[in-house]
Amino acid sequence: MATQVTKTLQEINARIEKGKAVVLNAREMSKLVRSEGKVKAAKEVDVVTTGTFSPMCSSGMVFNIGQQPPTMKVSRMWLNGVPVHCGLAAVDAFLGATEPAEDDPLNKVYPGQFKYGGGHVIEDLIRGKTVHMKAEAYGTDCYPRTALEKDVTLSSFKNCWMFNPRNAYQNYNCAVNLTSRTKYTYMGPLKPNLGNANFATAGELSPLFNDPYFRTIGLGTRIFLGGSVGYVLGSGTQHNPKPSRNERGIPLTPSGTLMVKGEMAGMDPRFARGVSIVGYGCSLSVGLGIPIPVLNEDIAWYTGVSNSEIHMPIVDYGHDYPQGVGRILQHASFEELLGGEIQVNGKSVPTVPVTSATYSLEVADTLKSWIEKGEFLLTEPQEKICSE
Repeated sequence: MATQVTKTLQEINARIEKGKAVVLNAREMSKLVRSEGKVKAAKEVDVVTTGTFSPMCSSGMVFNIGQQPPTMKVSRMWLNGVPVHCGLAAVDAFLGATEPAEDDPLNKVYPGQFKYGGGHVIEDLIRGKTVHMKAEAYGTDCYPRTALEKDVTLSSFKNCWMFNPRNAYQNYNCAVNLTSRTKYTYMGPLKPNLGNANFATAGELSPLFNDPYFRTIGLGTRIFLGGSVGYVLGSGTQHNPKPSRNERGIPLTPSGTLMVKGEMAGMDPRFARGVSIVGYGCSLSVGLGIPIPVLNEDIAWYTGVSNSEIHMPIVDYGHDYPQGVGRILQHASFEELLGGEIQVNGKSVPTVPVTSATYSLEVADTLKSWIEKGEFLLTEPQEKICSE
């Protein structure tokens, strides 16, 4: 595509600081590009805001509890009964969103099901709640303390970041079940014999559908994370950019991912929710939004993606997924999935969203408001993310 309209990030930031930047959410931009074309859209719009709010299992919290005499090298720790990984340094630790409480009462009644886990601890801390911490150590000459137990809040920690190794998947499976019994998965319960089709992502609002080749997103990109400011650290785990794409650059299978971080102090529990998924376990629903600077017509074109142009793979989680096969039965457009029913193997199957469309739009609109008020400037990626 020939590019005629060009802008720089510095020019866009100058307009933001003066309160003159034109900012649209991705849904608004999609309508503008379809009605007016990419050239006019590139001329008129400076920034497109995206958003998603969905369970993101590869999320967690990196924190430091600080030292108090006598000092301690923690080897085991629990927060509200949820095990924490301590193999980092003396008082550094990582809490995973999917780690369940060891004494979860639901698990005692229904083995394999959990009501409370790492994601809930993260939400409680962001809400300002008190959390019970228990720590143990084997003791050394320089770290003689062997036990510590007390109630803590977020402000008790010397440092605390939300650190998510894999968020914002670029496309994902729509899960179905071809077996004769219910399957319990991270995509939610799947009824037997194509009883339902569960799907994720926020469609045309989703960040990586609006910049499919990572032309504006990379190391150091400032983002909306959990209701506050965060940053992209680079590609996430399982980042696997695929050559099979449609004309909008949208991959036809699960593809790119992001690793992100942000200070938990200042986050909003509205956009960081601990969740319990029946028969699977615990997770954390995360609100994540990325601003896309409209630097040229190409980027305007990509941010004009619509739900009808996003095609998601339908995968049988009953037979194929447990074997790691991921055989694709067919594809369905995101627009069809939003319609409430799709046809699979000649059968009408009701569709169930795992991602919240309402909250995803709220993320995009909140980020839009920050930029319009001059409270949020865009950053230049310091390292590109592989897209091929």
